[in-house]
Amino acid sequence: MLLSREHGVIACDINPVQLAYAEHRVKGGGPGETGDAERAMHFMRVFTPLIGWRQDFIRGFLALSNPDEQLLFWRQHLDTRRFRAGFDALMSRVMLRVMYAPQFLSCLPPRFGAVIRRRLERGFAQHPNASNPYIHALLLGTSASKAKGLSTNIQFVLGDAASVLEACPPGSFSGFTLSNILDGVTQAYRERLAQAVRRTADHNAVAVLRSFTEPSAESATNHPERDRSMLWGVVDICNARKFCPHSQECKRADRQV
Repeated sequence: MLLSREHGVIACDINPVQLAYAEHRVKGGGPGETGDAERAMHFMRVFTPLIGWRQDFIRGFLALSNPDEQLLFWRQHLDTRRFRAGFDALMSRVMLRVMYAPQFLSCLPPRFGAVIRRRLERGFAQHPNASNPYIHALLLGTSASKAKGLSTNIQFVLGDAASVLEACPPGSFSGFTLSNILDGVTQAYRERLAQAVRRTADHNAVAVLRSFTEPSAESATNHPERDRSMLWGVVDICNARKFCPHSQECKRADRQV
């Protein structure tokens, strides 16, 4: 939405239902709907009293603006043994199989619940809660953003990203944002998309790649701590002409789903 105020934007997706929903929200200001991820977090919030998370604790935590205070509060009042056990069970492969395809789950790191908890703690140490709508959405279920409608500068295209880019002229994009688009895909598609990004990028184009995986190696361009949603393992920010997705390759051979 923010990008489309000053730039033309192409949004693509292989799911026609999801694409139509996004277009309806952006252009018509339609209401938000609950997806699989939101339902999982709602399930967790229903049982917060059982893990000792009182509403006054949560709201007090979200009102904080000092990361040092947030980290202390998190460790003393919220990151309890009961929370860890319940959250890890919710993020287990047995539970996630109900909502997600095996190809996607194969990319998730082992003990995914513990991994997400570490990412949350890292985020609380970086970003003020009071001004972070994403953590309010996560812990309270409030909307992180509201579609305002009347955005006419976005073109919605049905299709996978590589195919869409391959149909575009060389050097025609100044930016790319790819959110978990490579989680669970084949190596051949990974390389195909990378080539399409490099071909359609202008000289100063930037690519932002997000993934739920853990990075396979240290990278100077990976900055997941800068993302206020706190859930990503990879937020790779690089020159799109040099775009290479291998920093977040899935190593699936030793994983069973």
